[in-house]
Amino acid sequence: MSGNKPLPVVSVQPSRGLVDEKFQVTVQNLLPGEEVTLHALIQSEDGDSWEAFAHYVSDAAGAVKVAEDASVGGSYQGTEPMGLLWSMKPVPGSRTGLRLRKKDVCTPMVVQISVYRGHISHGFRETPALACAVAERWYMAPGVRRVDIEEKGVRGTLFLPPGPGPFPGVLDMWGGGGGLVEYRSALLASHGYVSMALEYMTPKTMPSGKDSYVGHQYFETAFAVLRDHPQVCSDRVAMLGLSFGTSVALAMAVYSSLIEPSCLVCVSGSHVQPVKGSLSDVFAEINKNVHRTRYDEEKRVIWRDLLLPIPSDPTKKVDVGKIRCPLLLIVGEDDQNWPASESAEDMEKMMKEAGNSHLLTTLSYPGAGHLIEPPYTPHFRSSNFMVAQTKEKVVVLWGGETKAHAHAQEHSWQRTLAFLEQHLYSSGDKLDRSNL
Repeated sequence: MSGNKPLPVVSVQPSRGLVDEKFQVTVQNLLPGEEVTLHALIQSEDGDSWEAFAHYVSDAAGAVKVAEDASVGGSYQGTEPMGLLWSMKPVPGSRTGLRLRKKDVCTPMVVQISVYRGHISHGFRETPALACAVAERWYMAPGVRRVDIEEKGVRGTLFLPPGPGPFPGVLDMWGGGGGLVEYRSALLASHGYVSMALEYMTPKTMPSGKDSYVGHQYFETAFAVLRDHPQVCSDRVAMLGLSFGTSVALAMAVYSSLIEPSCLVCVSGSHVQPVKGSLSDVFAEINKNVHRTRYDEEKRVIWRDLLLPIPSDPTKKVDVGKIRCPLLLIVGEDDQNWPASESAEDMEKMMKEAGNSHLLTTLSYPGAGHLIEPPYTPHFRSSNFMVAQTKEKVVVLWGGETKAHAHAQEHSWQRTLAFLEQHLYSSGDKLDRSNL
């Protein structure tokens, strides 16, 4: 208490939740019409600090409700319930080219939210806060299990929902940066899917050095490992790919006689690649066009032209007219890394001519860039990138405008979950979700 007046208090509800779950941020015990700044801070596992801030004016009751009130300045403006997360940027003075990604999905992302008197835009570390609250943001729901996979030459991580199952499965593949990325798979398991994050572009999965990549058999084996798991419903397995993962998913669905996915989700990718070629063949084709690389005024790499123009030669692109399962395409119209929009238009034309366009759903987002991730993840217009085949470090321009990209991430994730629900849980007999 300050005299007879209660001290300001900030609350976050729920204080512990999944990263795709909205929270409510409220400040109380302010003066009516008082100007305040809300500030959100995250420290990454690499020790980098990320922040967002917004200016508010309290209502007649001396309260600020972020879900209902408009920010009048700061990292975002307007009524944006989750703006304190999706508008985050590295704090001033940080290293260049940073990207906020969760590495250890068994621990939460911890967000500190503070309220300051007045409308301020800097000096948050030096300025005393009126009140603070902490929220935990998790990729793994209670009961989800993480299991390392090294089976039949396949490497990855399996995430299992709570309960005996069986559950539908999702084979989760990321892009050309290589490495093992787990957070999307952990979140899918939190929604009731046995999800396997597949490792396929690392030294451990390259058979004979940097110029040799795993072949189709690797992905067929990975699909079989997931499909045959005792907690997976073997006839309800999807493939999800982002960027280069989309190339793999489309090729496997069309040309492999051993992979029959129940549905496909393809994010920010293309069908342009040598027909039935290995990863080595795909990269060889891309490298032929490396002279088409562009750079913006900040010397950031733009790779979208490497696959343009979309070829008319049928041997240069996956015959998507042969796709036999539902396909969800997610496209950012400001993608500066892949020609996702042009590819989607050509795929739609090919599928219409083949008579299977009824299987295609396209979500196209103006102002969205390449890295369309789970919702409320900060937008990265550019970031450092390690080229898997050369180990060269560059700064890549991904594209996108922050607010439009944030909308795309939230909307496309909701539609992705609905798409998987429709084609994996709602086909045939309803599976038991009572343990989720």
